[in-house]
Amino acid sequence: MRRLRVNWRVSLRLLGGVLKWLAVPLALPLVLAAVDGDPVVPFLVPIAITLAAGLGLEQLETEKNMYTREAYLMVSLSWFCVGLLGALPFVLAGNGLLAAPVNALFESMSGITTTGATVIDDFAVHSRAILLWRQVIQWLGGLGILVLAISILSQLSVGGAQLMETESQTKDVKKLTPRIAGTARLIWRLYAGITLLAAGGLFALGLAGIAPNMDAYNAVSHAMTAVATAGFSPQPDSVGAFAPAAQWLIVPFMFIGATNFILLYFFIKGDWGRPLRNEEFRFYVALVVGASVLMGLLLAVDPGVTTSGLEETARLATFQVVSLLTTTGFATVDFNAWSPAAKHLLFTCMFLGGMAGSTTCSIKLLRWLIILKSFRRDLFTTIHPETIKPVRLSGKAVDEDTIRDVFSYTMLSLVIFFLGAIVVVVDGARIGLGLSEFEALSAAAATFFNIGPAFGIAGPFNSYSPFSELTKTVMILLMYVGRIEIIPVLVLFTPSFWQS
Repeated sequence: MRRLRVNWRVSLRLLGGVLKWLAVPLALPLVLAAVDGDPVVPFLVPIAITLAAGLGLEQLETEKNMYTREAYLMVSLSWFCVGLLGALPFVLAGNGLLAAPVNALFESMSGITTTGATVIDDFAVHSRAILLWRQVIQWLGGLGILVLAISILSQLSVGGAQLMETESQTKDVKKLTPRIAGTARLIWRLYAGITLLAAGGLFALGLAGIAPNMDAYNAVSHAMTAVATAGFSPQPDSVGAFAPAAQWLIVPFMFIGATNFILLYFFIKGDWGRPLRNEEFRFYVALVVGASVLMGLLLAVDPGVTTSGLEETARLATFQVVSLLTTTGFATVDFNAWSPAAKHLLFTCMFLGGMAGSTTCSIKLLRWLIILKSFRRDLFTTIHPETIKPVRLSGKAVDEDTIRDVFSYTMLSLVIFFLGAIVVVVDGARIGLGLSEFEALSAAAATFFNIGPAFGIAGPFNSYSPFSELTKTVMILLMYVGRIEIIPVLVLFTPSFWQS
């Protein structure tokens, strides 16, 4: 029998499970606030609200089956509600610019979407607990919310798989265990294990005196947002506040965070040749190496860039390229001062992203690889119209419907990006910001593709605080829509979604 409408009660009940468990990560900054002697109310109140809302929604009487439309609704609501509740500690703390609701929501949405754009101008006015909450919500935004949602759906393997597909946009997500809940636990352990490895490595550098100011707090904070390809830092100078060894160590963890986690799992299980057999991974490595080498050459010939030698040039080039290509958004230098060629190369990296099925954002390399192969196929069939030539990835033919979906999604992304840039330009002129077109384009790209830092007033060591509340609100929507890859949000506004 045909269903006449979306069973929204199913979505809300499952949303309740997500909100209920949000109290657990909120306990981390709560403990730190108690240890430091800072106010604990900014965390106690959100814990009470999340528990009450979560437990209340779980009481909804409904069937247990969830279908595609319910999955879309649940994903969209989860990201929005977590972003909304994540802003409460900032408002309740009442310090600095984050005391304003729009700024707090901007910071929270930037966190949960792993964007890394900030409105904080003065880090010193915020407690360590508040700054840690920024790191925690970014870590959750990487894979945590997704995996937590799948774990709650232990009896709904179809629904769980649908959520995984919504996040990674891959139609053939392989179950690593017979039940999707088992798959979720495996990915969660892998994600947490890599984070602990990053934190341990950074802390070891601090203990050894190689990176003197890399204490346990900074090690954990930067490990969380490196693996999540997120980019928040409790330091105003981001990763530039630490020694070169710490900067080098963070690079591979940003790279790993933007690698398909299913691929990482098989690699760790001993299938070491699997990444080399994956065409998207080879494309990823080639882009990172090629862009880093090109950036190094651009810095070497730039008279405005002074470095102490080959190591520093290579480090600055590699770190910034990996950071922006993986959509992490860390920085070790103010690249606003670099040449136009270097800045445009970084701007191009914003549109790439890492692999599908990773913590990264932006358009993602799998789509670009399909587009490039489709263009090459079209050129070949233009010369040989009688030939049937499928597009292949890692030796397997790509379905033509998938190719059309890739082109549609990429075109839609670029249209939304340009519309966002128009809003930034027009509203910037209205309030007298004096933005150049490039600065406006980079700000729109940095928020919609969840990069974080842009150029100009929103550069790596600056913030988004100068923008008006209208522009910040639009950027909040851009971050939200961009992170869950457009469709789960836009489909909610179609009448056919709600009706048979």
